[in-house]
Amino acid sequence: MVFIEPINLIYKDLNRLSNSGDLSIMLWKLQENVISSSDINSLVTFIKHTSRFTQYKKVKEFEQRFAKWQNCKYCVFVNSGSSANLLLVNAVMNFKKWVAGDEIVVPAVTWPTTITPIIQLGLKPVFVDLNLSDLSFDYEQFEKKITARTRGIFVPHLLGFPADVKRLNDIIEGRNITLLEDCCESLGATVDGIKVGNFGLGGTFSTYWGHHMTTVEGGMVCTNNSDLYKLLVLKRSHGLAREIPEIYHADLRAKYSDIDFDFLFLTDGFNFRNTEFNAVLGLSQMDKLDDFIRIRNRNYSIFVEMCEKYPEALITLKSKGLSSFVFPFLFNKYDDKILFQKLIGKAGIELRPLIGGNLLRQPFLNSYYNLNNFPNSDFLHSNAFYIGNNQFVNHERLKTLDKIMSDFFGGM
Repeated sequence: MVFIEPINLIYKDLNRLSNSGDLSIMLWKLQENVISSSDINSLVTFIKHTSRFTQYKKVKEFEQRFAKWQNCKYCVFVNSGSSANLLLVNAVMNFKKWVAGDEIVVPAVTWPTTITPIIQLGLKPVFVDLNLSDLSFDYEQFEKKITARTRGIFVPHLLGFPADVKRLNDIIEGRNITLLEDCCESLGATVDGIKVGNFGLGGTFSTYWGHHMTTVEGGMVCTNNSDLYKLLVLKRSHGLAREIPEIYHADLRAKYSDIDFDFLFLTDGFNFRNTEFNAVLGLSQMDKLDDFIRIRNRNYSIFVEMCEKYPEALITLKSKGLSSFVFPFLFNKYDDKILFQKLIGKAGIELRPLIGGNLLRQPFLNSYYNLNNFPNSDFLHSNAFYIGNNQFVNHERLKTLDKIMSDFFGGM
């Protein structure tokens, strides 16, 4: 491997900052300040004209706006995508009468809070390796992992790439198995023109700072099932009956007349409520969401062209229906990845491992790990990383990345 000296000269000052640990002046961060002046003005105007800041009308308005955009019937706004996952699995466990020990199929590579709700609720995660085309399940291995105890699949659509949910539904057709979707990294991704999150009983989304749109902290659960929706809104707020739509209140008052309706608890629950502040930000960001996704996908098309110049070094991920989250680098050779990763960092470009790598190699899950069963997950763990893609990535940044790649791979 030959390093091209001019790269180090171009980024001399940035190298110094990177080596000193000052990441506040990076050329290219994973995400930047996504709160615009119009977002701030919307929030300031709201604060000046209201005295109600806890979950109220703006939360409902945001849910309805998101549902219309997502083309689903019901949305429930919560305080994070991780809470959305826990709320959905807990509600479906009650709704479908799952019991402790029932099996839920999950991938070995995802964000931890796709997995932890399953463990926390006493269900059994069954791990499947990934494929290197859409970063979803190894579909053949997935089918072999289904047993008489399989009750659900929790499929994440990773890094903006939609999983083959139609294939998954074909595999489970006629069985008592429920499909759930984790869309936290893939807001707006589609399969045959239908947005992910609409292919199972429920789908989850994240509006965290670094995602396609932001409420700073936040998440959403979406469903087309009215009974599940009622259970979700109950469980979001302690199990309180007053949370469900008013059309059901009279019957509940009559049925439980000996209990103060405002403090009637119909189920166990959590406090996963979000605030009016976050909803106002969400409503402001929704106006720009389609443009954000368009810019991300435009950038990713250019990134694909860059990567395809070096087929011997890189695996290039492409997908119909993409809603790009990041730029993933998958190296055929580990040593090349290490060298290029160092060069990217020195050039002032922030990077991170591909999600959390193979989660089964993490301390909290390593009892599930089998060296022979997860070759693609292990490959991603060791040979992959990603850099940011968002509405701030422009022609100049892409040109810089192209130059770095050209000089690096040209020296191989």
